[in-house]
Amino acid sequence: MSTTAGTSRWKPGTDPDKTRKAVRGGFFGFFVDMYDIYLPVVVLVPALAYFVSPKMSDSGKSLAAGAIFAATLVGRPVGALIFGHFADRIGRRRTAIIATAGFATVTVLIGLMPGYTTLGATSVVLFVALRFIVGCFVGGGYTSANPLVMEYSRKEKRWLNSSIVMVGYPVAYVVIALLTLAVLQFAPSGAADSAYSTWGWRIPFFVGGALAFGFLAWFIRNVPESELFEETGGTEAPLKELVGRRENVMAFLQVFVMMSGFWLTLQTAAAVLPKALKSTVGLGDTRATFTLVIAYVALCGGYFVAGWLGQRMGRRAFLMTFGVSAATLGTLVYYVLLSQKPALGGAILLCCAITVLTSSEWALATAYITERFHTSVRASGFAAGYSLAVIAPSFYAFYMKELGQVMSSTYTVLPLVVLGGVLIVAGAALGPETRDVDFEDDVAGEATVEEPPRTGRFARDGEREAVSAGTAHRDS
Repeated sequence: MSTTAGTSRWKPGTDPDKTRKAVRGGFFGFFVDMYDIYLPVVVLVPALAYFVSPKMSDSGKSLAAGAIFAATLVGRPVGALIFGHFADRIGRRRTAIIATAGFATVTVLIGLMPGYTTLGATSVVLFVALRFIVGCFVGGGYTSANPLVMEYSRKEKRWLNSSIVMVGYPVAYVVIALLTLAVLQFAPSGAADSAYSTWGWRIPFFVGGALAFGFLAWFIRNVPESELFEETGGTEAPLKELVGRRENVMAFLQVFVMMSGFWLTLQTAAAVLPKALKSTVGLGDTRATFTLVIAYVALCGGYFVAGWLGQRMGRRAFLMTFGVSAATLGTLVYYVLLSQKPALGGAILLCCAITVLTSSEWALATAYITERFHTSVRASGFAAGYSLAVIAPSFYAFYMKELGQVMSSTYTVLPLVVLGGVLIVAGAALGPETRDVDFEDDVAGEATVEEPPRTGRFARDGEREAVSAGTAHRDS
């Protein structure tokens, strides 16, 4: 039995056309965001000689490449907090437009950069600075667009739309990898003056800029502002409200713990696995890339399975189960890959399993985080919980180096998989069930009050957890 004080004038999903456009905008926005983030990981490795001194040691080159990628990761939480503030203050749509225009412009500028022969060591410094700026804009892009998608989704469809948005990540990785392989066919890599090093690497950056500007033009014409945001109005000081209310702070801390596990397990697949396929398993560049492409295609399917299970079981139950599975099965499969060093067919199967077992939980990330925060601080809460959690896991290489002092360096990634799974379990256990949270209650002004269930079985209907989540982010 339930009673509701007040009558909501608005319900999400009542305009299917606007909902479809918002979901498409979220997917393509996240696609171009992730395309931009992983550009240096895939594209610059064969062209790094163009930006560094020919006398630089291999360790120095690795440091330069790491700094370029790390700059983007550090920029993401900075931009997320800045743009999350404005998304809660002036609107999701306007903020997303500004952020997208920003990273589209900077991506094109990076594609025009001269190399070491022109700027000397300044070329790497400038590259790092521009990638930091890109990270800021990218962090603002998904922080604005993802809450907008959820606010247009019916609660029983949030899992599906969250999964669709997140599929933008593996699709972006596959597109970058295939595009880079194609460019290398007519612009071979090698020395600093090779075709790929001087101009071939620029093509994926120009393509990324064109995709971002194309998406921006479509978004401006087609995607409206969140009606839920317009109904409730903006917040003058969303970050102050986020940290000034105990309910918001507790929600952030719980999400932060869980998302730290998300990011740590993701790094073991996205950052460590490609190197392991080459250095440990012994696959060549082309075979390793082909293996990863197949694994990321499998991950697309894994997202929808995980999202459906999260809706069927409840977010909390699924995430706790997934964390246990990642820490046990994920670690075991990773061990088999590293110890047995299989041929191409076996490597593909094991990589598909590793990727799905360590990364498919991301299908629920957007849905779960937005369900944990009130409309007035939803973008800011999403920004803080989603992006700040990436910082510590980004130092995975340092952790692996230290672990190498007490165990074989071949297997130092395995404790990180276990720790990531444990953090996911702990974070999910600390939070409520959010599957049945009604965003429209924010318009009515009061949350729906549910009669507590007679048993503790939240897997059946999630009532108690839904009440906890709803009241936690709506109490005054």
